Amino acid sequence: MKNHLPFFACMGLCINLLGCSEKEEQQVSEGTNPPPNIVIIFTDDQGYNDVGVFGAQGFETPNLDQMAEEGVKFTNFYVPHAVCSASRASILTGCYANRLGIYGALDHTAKHGLNPEEVTIAELVKPLGYQTAMVGKWHLGHLSPFLPTEQGFDEFFGLPYSNDMWPHHPERPNHYPPLPLYEGNQVIDTLDDQSNLTTWYTERAVGFIEKNKDTPFLLYLAHNMPHVPLFVSDKFKGKSQNGLYGDVIMEIDWSVGEVLKSLKENGIEENTLVIFTSDNGPWLSYGAHSGSADPLREGKGTSWEGGIRVPTIMRWPGRLPAGKVQAQNGMTIDILPTIAHLTDAELPDHKIDGKNIWPMMENPESGDSPHDAYFIYYNTNELQAVLMGEWKLYFPHTYRSIQPGQATPSDGTPMKYEMLSLEEPELYNLKDDIKESRNVIDENPQIVQEMMALADRAREDLGDALTNKEGKNRREVGRFAGVPARR
Repeated sequence: MKNHLPFFACMGLCINLLGCSEKEEQQVSEGTNPPPNIVIIFTDDQGYNDVGVFGAQGFETPNLDQMAEEGVKFTNFYVPHAVCSASRASILTGCYANRLGIYGALDHTAKHGLNPEEVTIAELVKPLGYQTAMVGKWHLGHLSPFLPTEQGFDEFFGLPYSNDMWPHHPERPNHYPPLPLYEGNQVIDTLDDQSNLTTWYTERAVGFIEKNKDTPFLLYLAHNMPHVPLFVSDKFKGKSQNGLYGDVIMEIDWSVGEVLKSLKENGIEENTLVIFTSDNGPWLSYGAHSGSADPLREGKGTSWEGGIRVPTIMRWPGRLPAGKVQAQNGMTIDILPTIAHLTDAELPDHKIDGKNIWPMMENPESGDSPHDAYFIYYNTNELQAVLMGEWKLYFPHTYRSIQPGQATPSDGTPMKYEMLSLEEPELYNLKDDIKESRNVIDENPQIVQEMMALADRAREDLGDALTNKEGKNRREVGRFAGVPARR
């Protein structure tokens, strides 16, 4: 026997359908679109070379490659800080992290975090009726005032900091407490095995999409992988030709595919902008357990291209062109103001550093970057480099390096970095020399003069520990004293 809906339920359904139809007709007649959904997929320590369309070898990423075929591949997209917490502060607030007082990688001892008075992407769109979720790695403060649910996210499922901050750390055994898994503001478990972490995150992300398919939403999916220690589920174990690291990337690619499939199955892919990128380059000291930034120089923890240029793909069927490449500079600080433009959200009252890059997203062959320059910081507020178009100027500083011929570990234990010093400023033309192998500072005095002036402007604004500049416009980090810090 067939099941029949009660009469009043049928009438209600008909009225709802009629209302939806009238609403859609009104939107068409007025030339408006419903608010777009936003999905940001942020991986951890994934190198520039670790996606098929960026040149990966030894493993395949069919879903990311398909995403690039259906969207825009960004070949010169950057993070402003090549380290975990700082990079995350920037993508969520549209600010250089040193403006906010966030440096390095916060651990379980940190009594500070992202100041609750800063405006995250989630807080940007909440007044517009968006549902918001953070799934994955947070790393902007593990104490209650700083957790995602107090920074604009309706839901949080994930880890408060890096997955190596646990008792099994190879260099600091038993320094860290058990690794906590959060649901909202509560620890629901501690992890001794991370094999299913990527799967759990994917299931939560898909569930959130299905639950909110009829309302605008923002999903921030921040994978812990491929940050060490590497873990992969049984369904991808041994699948790649590049060992455990390749297996992990293949599972992340599967995760991307599941998210895209859910958007399609729920009929909302044409109203959803999906952004895929990484928080910084590969952690090269972990050898076979790290990725590749080839052909870029160095990796995570440095201001060289291998540390800050990250694989980035954006997809929005019908709004972004398919199969195009954007070679102009962009940065994660630009994501928040771009979302503000797309959603008609109000930008924060305080100063932010990012700019709307929608014109260069929708017109990748002609759209130019809205920035005069980007500034690359590391350590405790050191201005180490300036990026201006195809030019990159470095200032004297100390950096870590893996040297040719160093023994490469294969068991997940790190090798030692060699600390090197850059004694004089150096200039590179990234268009002609992506490997940063030819210092051309002597041949380009006018370019150097222009970039030095830009650097002075940044030092006045944000400070610079290398030149003992304080900066006029840095804000207070959130400090825990039983209540959130206030400015």
